[in-house]
Amino acid sequence: MQTILDELAWRGLVVQTTGREALGSALSDGPIRLYCGFDPTASSLHVGHLTQVLTMRRFQLAGHRPVALVGGATGLIGDPRMSGERVLNDEETVRGWVDNLRDQISTFLDLEGEHGVTMVNNLDWIGQMNAVQFLRDIGKHFRMGTMLAKDTVARRLASDEGISYTEFSYQVLQGLDYLELHRRYGVTLQYGGNDQWGNLLSGVDLIHKVEGTDVHALTTPLVTKADGTKFGKSEGGSVWLDPEQTSPYAFHQFWLNAADSDVMNYLRFFTFRGREELAELERATEEASHRRAAQRALADDLTTMVHGEQATAQATAAAAVLFGRGDVRELDESTIRAIAQELPGAALPSTAALIDAFLEAGIVTSKGAARRAAEEGGLSVNGEKLSVEDLSQELGDLTALPGAHLLLRRGKKNAAMVRRQG
Repeated sequence: MQTILDELAWRGLVVQTTGREALGSALSDGPIRLYCGFDPTASSLHVGHLTQVLTMRRFQLAGHRPVALVGGATGLIGDPRMSGERVLNDEETVRGWVDNLRDQISTFLDLEGEHGVTMVNNLDWIGQMNAVQFLRDIGKHFRMGTMLAKDTVARRLASDEGISYTEFSYQVLQGLDYLELHRRYGVTLQYGGNDQWGNLLSGVDLIHKVEGTDVHALTTPLVTKADGTKFGKSEGGSVWLDPEQTSPYAFHQFWLNAADSDVMNYLRFFTFRGREELAELERATEEASHRRAAQRALADDLTTMVHGEQATAQATAAAAVLFGRGDVRELDESTIRAIAQELPGAALPSTAALIDAFLEAGIVTSKGAARRAAEEGGLSVNGEKLSVEDLSQELGDLTALPGAHLLLRRGKKNAAMVRRQG
């Protein structure tokens, strides 16, 4: 019988463990408590976090009991990066981000019942310790040689900027988290991205020294694109789960634009489709990659999971509009705004003539060219074809889209979005 560990391994979600056989046995013997931590270093999770959130969901569906830790304390410190110190955010900001991340994580997990997720904040115990307690009770169990040998620390020490004691101490705090969750909830597995392996081992070693108990750790892959570049970055920056920071349309497009060489890995990592479905999508990609069946399945599944079915429908409709196939008047305001970010445009007063809007938006190069295009039936506003006479109308006389936008188009390929002011 296939276990959750077998399922994760098939999906490519297991990189390192403290002992595959021992972990597999523990998972097979009965429900265990496991945890993963998320530090509030921004106001929203981004798509890179989905690996961990959805792995927690897989454990939950397999009958195990997850604990989701949002680091109100470690978020004030910051996990060391390969280069440069993190900006330390104030307590009020981090507190707000903790609430945001808890809400986002909760949407992917069952909150009630025998396997309901337990949400915790490590500020609840780290914030109660004074410096002497921390050094006497926890710090004494950590050896400097081991801490200095960790890859991120070693690289930072060799760099010009070095590393502060604040960031250097992060691995001790993460080890303390595992110990505290082991004591409070009986947690026996911590998992995280493969760059967290050293930090995970800190907790495993600390529990062994303090409690005399062997516990487990597991890492998932750091997702990158096939060309080795960082996953989850668009031209404008990170792809966020917050719809105010990354619109559902832009989110859908991010997945839709996945390369053929990446898409099957993404489907295994980020969707709950089974082997047969994925095999069929892989065949479809090999036989007719131009149809992008795998990318559409990926984009639809993830957008629905994060933003809901209606957002997926709007994102699909928006893509059709951009290619001249859909009715822009059926889209909601957030989707209209997302399209506006993708297209050239301009902001014009209500008294401006429509012909000037085409010129300002770069759809035509002159008023004469606009008139000729209208005579040929090539100009439209919000999907309605225009005559030469229509070009003299003021923008204020037109029925605008939500947000006072107007979609101008010349043919199917040349489009812009202008916004009416006043």
